[in-house]
Amino acid sequence: MCDELKYVFEPLDFGMPMNCVADAAVNSKGDIFAMVEGEVPILVFNSKGKYLYGWGKGVIAGSHGIFIDADDYIYVADSGDHVVMKFTPDGNLLMTIGTRGVHSDTGSINANFKTIKQSAGPFYAPSKVSVSPKGEIFVSDGYGNARIHRFSPDGKLIKSWGNPGDKPGEFRVPHGVAIDENDNVYVADRENNRVQIFDVEGNLKTIWENIYRPDGICVSKDLVYVAELGHRMYVDNVMFEPYENSPWSQVRVFDKTGVEKARFGEPEGWIAGNLFAAHSINVDSEGSIYVGEAAWPANESTPPENLHPALQKFRRV
Repeated sequence: MCDELKYVFEPLDFGMPMNCVADAAVNSKGDIFAMVEGEVPILVFNSKGKYLYGWGKGVIAGSHGIFIDADDYIYVADSGDHVVMKFTPDGNLLMTIGTRGVHSDTGSINANFKTIKQSAGPFYAPSKVSVSPKGEIFVSDGYGNARIHRFSPDGKLIKSWGNPGDKPGEFRVPHGVAIDENDNVYVADRENNRVQIFDVEGNLKTIWENIYRPDGICVSKDLVYVAELGHRMYVDNVMFEPYENSPWSQVRVFDKTGVEKARFGEPEGWIAGNLFAAHSINVDSEGSIYVGEAAWPANESTPPENLHPALQKFRRV
């Protein structure tokens, strides 16, 4: 491993419990949009963690993925209602892709990826949405489906690809998706422990192996950021059995050739500055990393009482 880059933990004082943050993104002003499990699913903070406002009550059924484009529009992957939505920064709904409350026919039972019989169209519990520099919308349809969907900026389906499985080009929970300026599509293929990279037509270009349950992935400038969930959490619906030295949750940073430039996170995941259950990752304009954690519910364990807030910032130095 090459530690060319360094990051330091920077505490944020939210002034409220932050128990389960599915995802978080930062706009051009440096405001943090946290997607949480709660009555108000979108909480907005300034760069220091001071609460500003919230929205999404009664509109977002399943908090899972959030993305902010270059014009500060907000895109949300709603895993509960099987839709992707576009909002203004203050929460006015502009566009909905999919039919609210209706999932596609993959044969999956309760969005369990192990029960998928075939891939299908959009959506069955989508996990993440990202927008390319050209404005196209990409969605990882990752729990009850095994596909990547590509849409035009106005929400028209252009192409879908992927099938359930572990062969090249197949997916077991495509949980995150990101697109760089060269139209490379990076997919966090979580339960296959790898990142797969495609062109926008769905042609496989390369695979990065031995990445332990990549949950979140994002691209900023020449770097690819990956949040690893590791092999210690959520063992009721996965492809492994935990052991004494199972990989723990970490952040890893790569260049675009797949060479690792940094990693952080120690085994004591409940301690602030470490990671208990990294679920998402995003980067601001200064290169600081924001990691959201799905700290609970976890069927097989109870989080420690002194568990840190489920959204942490790591500043590049």
